[in-house]
Amino acid sequence: METKGDLPLSFLKDKNTLPIIEAYFEFVQLKQLYRQGWLNQGISPQNCESVAEHSFCVALLALFLADQYSIKVDSARVIKMALIHDLGEVYAGDFTPTDNIDKNQKYQLEKQSVVKVLGKLRNGHEWIALWEEYEQGESAESQFVRQLDKLEMALQASVYEHQNNLNLSVFFASANRSLSSVELKFIFSNLELLRVS
Repeated sequence: METKGDLPLSFLKDKNTLPIIEAYFEFVQLKQLYRQGWLNQGISPQNCESVAEHSFCVALLALFLADQYSIKVDSARVIKMALIHDLGEVYAGDFTPTDNIDKNQKYQLEKQSVVKVLGKLRNGHEWIALWEEYEQGESAESQFVRQLDKLEMALQASVYEHQNNLNLSVFFASANRSLSSVELKFIFSNLELLRVS
C-alpha cells in the first residue's frame, strides 16, 4: 500500500501513554494512507486523497443528507458510523477490487485492525459493534452510510475528472450499482450531467 509515511504509532514505542493518545497515533494513519484506487487510475500522490479525507467527506454527506433520507435513520448514529467506517484500514490498508482479496479475508484483516485500535478505548466494544453494524449492512443506518460511501467516491471521481481530464467511468459505474435510495440516485444522476466529455 502506498502511504505518505510509516504508522505514527512507532513514535510511541517504549513510551507509556494514555489509550486515547495511542489510538490517535493509530487512526491518524488514515491521513497518510492514499486511496489506492485513485493511484491505480493515474492520480498522482500529491493530488490523491487520503482515506481520512474520504471518511471526512462521507461524514459531511451524512450530516447534510440524513434528515432528507426517505427511510427514517438515526442521524447521530449515521454520522458516527460514517466517521469510523474505514478504521479497519489503519492496519489492513485500502484494498481495491483489483487486489482480488477474498471478501472474508478482507473483513478479518479489517476487524483485527478495528479491535486493535478501538478495543483499548473506554466503551471500545460499543464502537467495535457500530463498525460491525456497518460491515453487516443490515440496518437502515448502515445501508445509508454504505451508499454514501459510494456516492462520495463518485463525487470525488467527478472532481478528478475535471482536474485531470480523465475518464473515471469505472467509479461511476460502481457507485451506480450500489445506490438504491431515490434521493441519492437523484444526486448521482445530476452529478453524471457534469461529467467531462
